Amino acid sequence: MSSRRNFIKQIGVLGVAGMVTPADMISKISKNKIMNTTQKTKWADGSRLVVSVSMQFEAGGQPDNAESPFPQNIQKGFVDLPAATWYEYGYKEGIPRMLDNWDKHGIKVTSHMVGTAVLKNPALAKEIVQRGHEAAAHGMSWRAQYTMSYEEEKRFIKEGVDAIKQVTGFDAIGYNANWLRRGKNTLDILQELGFKYHIDDLSRDEPFIIQVKNKDFVIVPYTLRCNDIMLIEGKNFSTDQFMNQVKMEFDQLYAESETQRRQMSISFHDRIGGTPQMVQAAAQIIGYMQKHQGVTFKRKDEIAAMVLHDKTTIRE
Repeated sequence: MSSRRNFIKQIGVLGVAGMVTPADMISKISKNKIMNTTQKTKWADGSRLVVSVSMQFEAGGQPDNAESPFPQNIQKGFVDLPAATWYEYGYKEGIPRMLDNWDKHGIKVTSHMVGTAVLKNPALAKEIVQRGHEAAAHGMSWRAQYTMSYEEEKRFIKEGVDAIKQVTGFDAIGYNANWLRRGKNTLDILQELGFKYHIDDLSRDEPFIIQVKNKDFVIVPYTLRCNDIMLIEGKNFSTDQFMNQVKMEFDQLYAESETQRRQMSISFHDRIGGTPQMVQAAAQIIGYMQKHQGVTFKRKDEIAAMVLHDKTTIRE
């Protein structure tokens, strides 16, 4: 990984551094209908289709005996040591390899970071941000926050944000709950803490705005269809199957994007998406998409900022 080694050498210790008759009116509407439709459904920056890539930084923050490809039959009182090494792969090999792949293709991604994972691997967390990627919050640890009280959940989310800020200097404004399972208080808490968007919503293929505490809050939608943990790990897809499914998703969304605003989301996890075969798959997928006119890759904070200032954004 020569490009990564060169990068590390350059940054040293990775410091944080507009009167018409009715007939005329009908004619005018007919002439402009297609144009106006296109203008309203295109992205504000002129993109035809926006692709948003997630890179989950979770390894190192998992509890003992966390879910893994190994059979979940370890006896009580013992630690699943082989499973622990599977998670270690995420920060030792996975993220470094993905970072080089993003650089190779000139794209920036959003990294959802678990607070404890960041604290245990600070140099890597710094490198992600210093290479131009977004650091988004992903809780302080692997816990189900929907069971927490208001104050406990607020503290849990804030601790994760503080860990990211402390290590990388980045102010996280996006949030992803563990397995997307936010609680009834989560959005209120996120608004209070200064977040601008969250991704724990599968209901659309384009961003939209909701009201939280009488203020605008952005949903940058997620998907399970193009997610390595669901396909590669969860269903034991081959990389060929993964590439074909993601390509079909892209082809349909690209066709729809001629008349609708469309966003495509793809998610890679450190210990899965960073394997050699999956990085090759990602490279082929990205290369295929980049051959299509009007396709752009954006961080989720960039998407949120753009839709917040676009009067044509869907509001719910």
